[in-house]
Amino acid sequence: MTQVSEVAVAMDWGGTWIRVGVLDRDGQILWQDRVGHARGTGKDELLGLAEGLLRQAIDWCAPRAIAGIGVAIAGPVEPENGTMYQPPNLPALDGVSLKPLWESNLGYPVWVGNDANLAALGEFHLGAGRTMAKAGMLPKTLVYLTISTGIGGGVIEQGKMLLGADGLAAEIGHMCIDSRDDAIECQCGVRGCLEALASGTAIANITRERIARGGFPSSTLTSESDSMTSATVLQAAGQGDSLAVSIVDGVVFALSVGLANVLHLYNPDLIVLGGGVTSGLVELDLLPRIQERVKTRAMSDLHKEFRLVASHLGDDPGMVGAATLVWQNA
Repeated sequence: MTQVSEVAVAMDWGGTWIRVGVLDRDGQILWQDRVGHARGTGKDELLGLAEGLLRQAIDWCAPRAIAGIGVAIAGPVEPENGTMYQPPNLPALDGVSLKPLWESNLGYPVWVGNDANLAALGEFHLGAGRTMAKAGMLPKTLVYLTISTGIGGGVIEQGKMLLGADGLAAEIGHMCIDSRDDAIECQCGVRGCLEALASGTAIANITRERIARGGFPSSTLTSESDSMTSATVLQAAGQGDSLAVSIVDGVVFALSVGLANVLHLYNPDLIVLGGGVTSGLVELDLLPRIQERVKTRAMSDLHKEFRLVASHLGDDPGMVGAATLVWQNA
C-alpha cells in the first residue's frame, strides 16, 4: 500500500495581503495562493478572506494527511489561543482568538504566532541558519527583522523562539529611534519608532511629506506622489534621484541605530533581514554599509562578531516558519 504523505497548511498574514500554502517537512511549498486586502477592511471580511484561503488549501491536500494549520500573522499575538493584541497593521482583528475559531470551523489543530517570530524560526531551521550550520557555524542566537509594510522582529535562542511573558517579545519595529517630541508618529500611536522611520509605509509617507514641503523640484518622484510606494523610492534612489537618495540615507541611519540596539540586547551571531524593503536595499548593495555602521556603534569587539544577511527563504520565511511550528507541535 502506498503511504500517504503528511503536510502542513501554513498562512502568512501581513498588513496588505494573506498567503496560504501547503508545505512538506522539508519546507517545500507544494501549493499556494494569496489575496490582497485594503487597509481599513473590517473584521468579518478579513476573517472570511483568510478562512476561504485555508479551505482552498485543505481541499487541495486530499488525499494527503494534514498535520495541522500554522498561522504567521503581523502584530502582537498571544500564542496559547492566538489572540491578537492591538495589531497596528491589522487593527480590526484586535481581541480575535484565531486558534479556537479555526479549530472549530475547520476541524484541524491550529497554532498561531507573530509573523516575524515564525519567520525567524523558519530561517533558523530551513534558511540562513541551516546554511550556516552546514558550514559548521550553527548560530547560537539568530535575530530576524522583516522590513515590509511594517517592521517586526523575532529572536531564536539555542533553537527556540524567545517569546517573553505574554508572547509579545522582540517587537523591534517599536523601539524608539527618535525621542524628539515632534518625531514621526507610528501607527502604534507612539512617536519615533523604527517602523515609523524605515518601513515600507514610512518610506512612502516620508517621501510624500518631503514633496509637499518642496525643495526637490527636479525629483522624478514629484509626479508619483499619489501612487507612491517604497519600491518606487528605492528604484529612484538606484537611479541617483536626490530626494530618493536622501530618504534612503535616513532609512539606513534608522536601521543602523535599531540594529545596534539589537546587537546590545541580544548579542546575536546572525542577523537576517527580510521583507520587500530589504529586497530593495539588497539591490542597492546597502547591507554591507548598514553592517559597518552597526559595528561603529558596538560597545566591544565581541559584539562586532555577527553576520548580517538577507533572508535565504526569499518571500517565504513566514510561511515556512508557520509550517515548522506545526511540525514542532503536531
